[in-house]
Amino acid sequence: MTTSRCELQEPGRVEYGRAFDWQQRLVAQRKAGAIPDQLILLEHPHTITLGRNGHMENLLAGEDILTRAGIAFHPTDRGGDVTYHGPGQIVGYPILDLREWKRDVGAYVRAIEQTLIDTLADFGIQAGRIPKLTGVWVGDRKIAAIGVHISRWVTSHGFALNVSTDLRYFQYIVPCGLRKPVTSMAQLGCGASWRRSRSAWPRTSAAYSNAR
Repeated sequence: MTTSRCELQEPGRVEYGRAFDWQQRLVAQRKAGAIPDQLILLEHPHTITLGRNGHMENLLAGEDILTRAGIAFHPTDRGGDVTYHGPGQIVGYPILDLREWKRDVGAYVRAIEQTLIDTLADFGIQAGRIPKLTGVWVGDRKIAAIGVHISRWVTSHGFALNVSTDLRYFQYIVPCGLRKPVTSMAQLGCGASWRRSRSAWPRTSAAYSNAR
């Protein structure tokens, strides 16, 4: 089955382990050609994840402190270092077959960045890139993190955009292993809700399909 269609799924708040297992099932189905490309948009409860090349020293709190703060910890197979997920953050998991687009990991990551930059522009936020760093930035503050996994050119994991995220939870980590500040749409004065921000993404999904 070859198709440029991308299905959007919005399950709401999902525990990280459940979302990871769901991604794995979708990746297997996409590899088999049983389903078209997928874009999952969801929110996680308080969670810290460590990428496959991450460094434990960038996790600044022990298990007991994380437990008291109500934060789950999950090592995972995405690229990148340590990051935080939580309420008020849009997490996007594209399950895409890059063989139908471009077999270029760097181009794929840059495409995610550009999609986030364009979406933020819709809300009056001028965001951009910092050379040699992955993610989306407003000045020197990171507003969106990106970490992906690619197997046989099928993608999983993706991005996390801070909408109204409680940024105090980043105190437990060195985000992405970089000692740079983080920000959110709310901190920048954008009053958009998680739901309203999420509503921009069906347009993004359609734009991706039309570009194929």
